[in-house]
Amino acid sequence: MLHIVLVEPEIPQNCGNIARTCAATGSSLHLIRPLGFDISDRAVKRAGLDYWHLVEVSDYENLDDFFSKHPEAAADLWLTTTKAPRSYQEASFSPDCWLFFGKETAGLPLAFREQYRDRCIRLPMISEARSLNLSNTVAVCVYEALRQNNFPGLLGMGEMAQG
Repeated sequence: MLHIVLVEPEIPQNCGNIARTCAATGSSLHLIRPLGFDISDRAVKRAGLDYWHLVEVSDYENLDDFFSKHPEAAADLWLTTTKAPRSYQEASFSPDCWLFFGKETAGLPLAFREQYRDRCIRLPMISEARSLNLSNTVAVCVYEALRQNNFPGLLGMGEMAQG
């Protein structure tokens, strides 16, 4: 199972779109506080996120809290940042890797990026573009990781697959 880690996400619509990607792909979603929105059951129901029950969601006080609960993540992680020198296509994703994405306005913390410098990847784009939307970036990376692992558990699911 892929693990999607959002570090201090700010925009609820992005998180909703990412949660839907996680639901559709069987990926887990990890949220690092502070969050720019409410994820209580009441708020989720009010937002009409009818797929939320399909997503394994965990939240953490900060990155230290996250790594204390998931020390195994440090051995198999990838950090997405527009500042990375290498493309996401150069990464070799395992079926159970941890993909980290930073907040919309600032990305991942500098110290965290420096700590895992050799695990930083980016989506190629023209130099004049600041970045892609966070939920689009997550979708591209999730599907590349799944593609590299032959879409575990997802192939042959369309209704036309039987005929």
